[in-house]
Amino acid sequence: MFQFHYLLPSAPGRSGLWRRTAPWWVLALVALTLLAVALRAGATTPTAAAADAEADAVTIHVVAHGWHSALIVPAAIVAPQQWPARAEFPDAEYFEVGWGDREYYQAAYAELLTAIPGLLWPDPGVLQVVAFRGPPNRKFPGAPIATLRISREGAQRMVAAIAASHQRDARGQAIAFGPSLYGEGRFYASVERFSLFVNCNVWVARRLRDAGVRVYPGLAPTVGMLFTQLAWVSSPVFSP
Repeated sequence: MFQFHYLLPSAPGRSGLWRRTAPWWVLALVALTLLAVALRAGATTPTAAAADAEADAVTIHVVAHGWHSALIVPAAIVAPQQWPARAEFPDAEYFEVGWGDREYYQAAYAELLTAIPGLLWPDPGVLQVVAFRGPPNRKFPGAPIATLRISREGAQRMVAAIAASHQRDARGQAIAFGPSLYGEGRFYASVERFSLFVNCNVWVARRLRDAGVRVYPGLAPTVGMLFTQLAWVSSPVFSP
């Protein structure tokens, strides 16, 4: 019969160590108990952690307008001192944030020749922030939209990165331009520069990367390439 041996300190009046034995079923019982504890820890701890993370997650969206993409973020996660649009449009439920060549973007893509210099050498960039209320798919009917869940910490990193993109004057005030191309919003100067290798889709991918989404900005120069990457990350929901 298999026996498990263990050593105990010697009893008073004895020298050295004395040996006792335990039958095999004691060892089996101990092993099964340890296995049960390990399995319970492995099954419950990640599940509880995942549930907590999901409860604290933030829903964001990526919307495509032809060859241009933009981010949609809940206004509630943006502080007024971070983005000027938060103070200017306090009733917003969402902000759509796009980025592009400063001259070409504000001209509503009127002339392709306007964008060519920015493709040859870096041009100043601009942010378009559009405030709106209601579901994003109702605001942009028919537009491809990817919906993702990210951590609150990731969302704050993304918001901070967009805040840092705003160009400010000597008084620290964001430099604002004219109204947005549609809806209620505004253009704001950006410190980032537009080029052939850093366009609107790459910029969106960079902000997603800031948020912890596993995308590769250098491989996202087009809407199609960006959305293809999004199809592989944490089961985004696409509509329509």
